[in-house]
Amino acid sequence: MTLPRIPSFETILERLPRIFDGVDNQAYCTRASTAKTIAVLFYAGAIHGQDRWIRPSQVTEMSDDQLALQSDTEREAWCQLTLSNRRRPRPLGAWYAPNSREQIRDENLRQGLIPNGAAHERPGLPTTTSLPKYSMYADFANLFDETLSGVDLDTAIDSWRSAHLSHGARSRALLRARGVTASSARVQVAFPNGAVHVLAPGPSSDISKAVVEDFAHRFLEDPAVLWLSESAVKVLDDGLATMLGLTIDPARALPDIILVDAGVQGGGVLVVFVEVVNSDGPVNQVRRDTLEALARDAGFNTSDIVYVTAYADRASPAYRSNINSLAWDSFVWFASEPDCVVSLRRGTARKLSTLK
Repeated sequence: MTLPRIPSFETILERLPRIFDGVDNQAYCTRASTAKTIAVLFYAGAIHGQDRWIRPSQVTEMSDDQLALQSDTEREAWCQLTLSNRRRPRPLGAWYAPNSREQIRDENLRQGLIPNGAAHERPGLPTTTSLPKYSMYADFANLFDETLSGVDLDTAIDSWRSAHLSHGARSRALLRARGVTASSARVQVAFPNGAVHVLAPGPSSDISKAVVEDFAHRFLEDPAVLWLSESAVKVLDDGLATMLGLTIDPARALPDIILVDAGVQGGGVLVVFVEVVNSDGPVNQVRRDTLEALARDAGFNTSDIVYVTAYADRASPAYRSNINSLAWDSFVWFASEPDCVVSLRRGTARKLSTLK
């Protein structure tokens, strides 16, 4: 067979961030050692379905001089040599030390390319086998065709991403893109009652918009916005507060958003305190206690209050820095994964079978 054309290392490295924007373990998919892993997959012709495979040691043994030898004969000879078990000197200019092969295997391949639909591991072989067992899928390899550019390349990448990446990964990319392309645009938020309010541009406003327009409709039966606070805008529904017999004092340390669900079974009302976090200010235990006291003073029935911390994404630095301090008996929601909610439940130990 004719071995595939090898794209330049620069092409591979430049395209990886576009292909894997927003995925879990994004660093494992986009770093230089991953680009070199892909270059070796091309060099060996390890395209899934061709019964050609590589092992991580071939990545560590590759060198710039070897990669420059690109005839089929030279490539076949290298594959046979590097897959043989006979002892030989360490190649001059080898890319990585021999003990780097575990990183290639465990991070670049198993936690990066494979779970994101770019590469395949041959089944039925032990983890530590010396046999080659990794290949990449043809549709992924096609994304590095150097005749593709401009709109054609964008279309190919978008099509592959839609077919292989999770909704959360695509949403993260869209949120990041919006932060770049719309950073100076004011944010319009459509309330459940049809009113539209305009917030100042910025990530916090984007999360607030997602809470009102997405979270509220997904997780509440009959939602309404009682209060929304943003740096330049304070929105209070006085009529709703009066109807519920609540006293809302904007001068107090209110949460960023207060939602009300009037569709609770039995005729009750659920009140949802939401803290929107782009950098800091989650519902930790101190904040939860403060909000509960505020709720009592305002006339809320504290047993009908729910506490939520809203982030853009699970991969956001804010969430990672806050996770250890989030309060028990509260919820966490991510705009990039709108169907999911994390429950931090406190109580007595229970069997997993009763919690699943």
